[in-house]
Amino acid sequence: MKPAIDPWTERIDQLDWHDLLQNLALDGYALESQLLTEQECDELVALYNGEQTFRKTINMEQFRFGKGEYKYFDYPLPGMVQKLRENLYPYLVPVANGFAKLGGSNMVYPATLKAFLENCRKHGQLRPTPLILQYREGGYNTLHQDLYGAIHFPFQVVIFLSRPNDDYSGGEFVMVEQRPRAQSKAEVLLPGKGDVLIFTTNYRPVEGSRGYYKVAMKHGVSKIRSGQRFTLGIIFHDAK
Repeated sequence: MKPAIDPWTERIDQLDWHDLLQNLALDGYALESQLLTEQECDELVALYNGEQTFRKTINMEQFRFGKGEYKYFDYPLPGMVQKLRENLYPYLVPVANGFAKLGGSNMVYPATLKAFLENCRKHGQLRPTPLILQYREGGYNTLHQDLYGAIHFPFQVVIFLSRPNDDYSGGEFVMVEQRPRAQSKAEVLLPGKGDVLIFTTNYRPVEGSRGYYKVAMKHGVSKIRSGQRFTLGIIFHDAK
């Protein structure tokens, strides 16, 4: 008898990866609806407020990151978070290696998350980076990049755990492209509860008249006007 496949692995396998990877390559991000159920989102929020062990809690105002709070999971990760992390990663490797090559890097990302994390460990990056973020009225997140060390994966994931215009208002997810010698370009998204957004961690290669050049990308969250907003962040590299 074959072992039962967990629901998250099955859902990830059923995503339209052709379109998702094409969007990542062309735009630097891709959005898919309803990767998690409402109940699963609520279970993750309950971890944040319950007895789950986290390795670190960050007050964003203290570090001038914005206004809000987030908590990094400790190892071992909760089963749902672990399965999402390890099963999303392999699908992103082809575009990640394409980005590296076009960006002039010799970095080759291995096929499995386990092998990639071993590379992180060799560079002293041992601390897990998946996290849950919480914002209340007036909260926001400044534009930033989640790099954490010399080794980082070109993409990361955010899963939205709250219902926009119901649990909260405002709080749009903001991405900004900073092209050399040009004005910055912003994308503003308001995904639904359970939706997954895959986006560029650092830079993406863009074709110009003289070949490819790097476009830096940053992300943040606009001001929460009312209510409370939770998200799950899945970063594939570990921190130093």
